[in-house]
Amino acid sequence: MNLRRATAPDAPAAADVWLRSFSAALPTIVRPRTDDDVRDYFREVVVPLRETWVADAGAGGGIVGVMVLRDDELSQLYLHPDWRGRGLGDRFVALAKERSPGGLGLWAFQINKPARRFYERHGFVAVTFTDGSGNEEGEPDVRYVWRP
Repeated sequence: MNLRRATAPDAPAAADVWLRSFSAALPTIVRPRTDDDVRDYFREVVVPLRETWVADAGAGGGIVGVMVLRDDELSQLYLHPDWRGRGLGDRFVALAKERSPGGLGLWAFQINKPARRFYERHGFVAVTFTDGSGNEEGEPDVRYVWRP
């Protein structure tokens, strides 16, 4: 499994990982954007303008994970559902900490208990709980921070 910076040709596969992961992990959350909107966003913004990393399983599997960093923010971490529980998320978080050694912040939906347990296991601490009025989904979320 190779973690590497995403390039323009990776955008469609990275968007597909995001779509599959979101649907599998958060089936009750209504997305405010269409699948095509998400694909456009990955092609036009995420891959070219953000520090985007992908997990590439090679010829047999292709792109199976995506992580997006923005300064000291872990803004996105999504794995293809078939690749959860294999240590890939651990590798992405280790990379994020390496890239932002002074600390990291992130948001997670309160309803996403597996993700919350994952981040807490990696030393992130919940610092703020919201009613969701600040996100597009209108879903209550929680702010996590990690400090070395």
